[in-house]
Amino acid sequence: MKRIIEYRKLLGVDKDVTLKELKTIYRTAMKDSHPDKFVDDEAGKLQAEETSKSVIGAYHFLVSINHETHEKQKEEYTDTITNSIIHDFYFEKQVLHVIHLSGVKYEYIGVPKNTYVKMVNADSASRFARRHIYGKFVFRKSATAMED
Repeated sequence: MKRIIEYRKLLGVDKDVTLKELKTIYRTAMKDSHPDKFVDDEAGKLQAEETSKSVIGAYHFLVSINHETHEKQKEEYTDTITNSIIHDFYFEKQVLHVIHLSGVKYEYIGVPKNTYVKMVNADSASRFARRHIYGKFVFRKSATAMED
């Protein structure tokens, strides 16, 4: 959750931002901090490169968790969580990474460690996730088997 708050603050948006608005804000931020604007200023150019990387990362992350993106991917997501069992999962910095047998990977953000421990000890990780993870946490599709 901390990362989401930081990214929203960096771009100056709230949770209800549309993809169109987000794209406009991103383009404006990139114009303002593009390294090519600092031709004779090496320090400014380095700072602009760092800022640009941060803006790019924030934009892509916020697009991936946006409600419009989720709507576009709803059919695939529903099919995955309903029909594909969990192949593997791990926990890192309050993010639960879930890899399905179909090869699709999702990240669930803000998952408490005790929830992860319960999932580890559950008879069926897939059943546990359907009851306690899916629909309860901010998520994003992080990869498919082809992207590895």
